[in-house]
Amino acid sequence: MTTSHRADLSAADIARFGAEPATSFAANLQTVRSRIAAACLRSGRSPDDVRLLPVTKTVPAPVLRYAFAAGIRDFGENKLQEARDKNAALADLDIRWCIIGHLQTNKVKYLVRFASEFHALDSFRLAEELNRRLEAQERDLDVFVQVNTSGEPSKYGLQPADVIPFVERLAEFPRLKPQGLMTLAIFSADVERVRTCFRLLRDLRDRAMAVHPALTQLSMGMSGDFEIAIEEGANVVRVGQAIFGARPTSDAHYWPGLIAPEPDQQ
Repeated sequence: MTTSHRADLSAADIARFGAEPATSFAANLQTVRSRIAAACLRSGRSPDDVRLLPVTKTVPAPVLRYAFAAGIRDFGENKLQEARDKNAALADLDIRWCIIGHLQTNKVKYLVRFASEFHALDSFRLAEELNRRLEAQERDLDVFVQVNTSGEPSKYGLQPADVIPFVERLAEFPRLKPQGLMTLAIFSADVERVRTCFRLLRDLRDRAMAVHPALTQLSMGMSGDFEIAIEEGANVVRVGQAIFGARPTSDAHYWPGLIAPEPDQQ
């Protein structure tokens, strides 16, 4: 990292991430990848079957240059405005932006201009608007269908009973390229309750593939539970704090309705 880039770090950035963030990010990435490999070994899977999606929410754009220097190319963001601002600030870098948070239909026009992947498709209205805007842009978008597997009213996503009827109609939106299903497990220290959410998503994925064979992927698992998710079949794990450190805001800021998760997960 050049001196000019280092000069872009504020005192608050240095206090939070250290003076050499690329070094710590690279070390944390290696630790997470080792944990992924160990979880795969326990469950008889290849580490090549699991993609690590670093979640960069609340990490300022100047600091993300260090994440890029550490080898990160896929950046996961919950809030579209935050992602838009970072995309503009980091336009010189070859970053693949993955939006993983709830999206209002009036924000679709912004997402389709730069995002490569969307993990929170949860309504026909949203699918229709995405498809319409993508058609105008003459581009496609990889999408994951979000499912509320925990039954918590604070969570977004389709109800499990609605997944198959929803998947049956995805062909109506040809600009959307379905990759799989996504969920947030219950925020709990009870491993079996967490595991139940992941098992439900896997079962729904298996059923959905009979209708739409392209839905092979499972996007599930965050910093606090990604190893459990891998044991239950996750192909994409969304990890933030295990790479970038603790956040200054709670997850409730990014997932409205959550109350003091136990612990912070992403």
